[in-house]
Amino acid sequence: MASQHREAFQKQIQQDWANREYIEVITGSIKKITDFLNSFDMSCRSRLAVLNEKLTTLERRIEYLEARVTKGETLT
Repeated sequence: MASQHREAFQKQIQQDWANREYIEVITGSIKKITDFLNSFDMSCRSRLAVLNEKLTTLERRIEYLEARVTKGETLT
């Protein structure tokens, strides 16, 4: 009876360790995904900021050229 109880207890301990290892793997994977997503977010934000600056510059140039054309000035 004691040996059966001991074996059952050992199986529970082994299962607990297996569960802990599985949880550790899942946790590590979640951390890697989170790191990637944070890095991707920062990269996208940076690139969008650069594009925004370029678009703003183009919009200003277009407004300037439209104003010159409206006034009848030559563009050369």
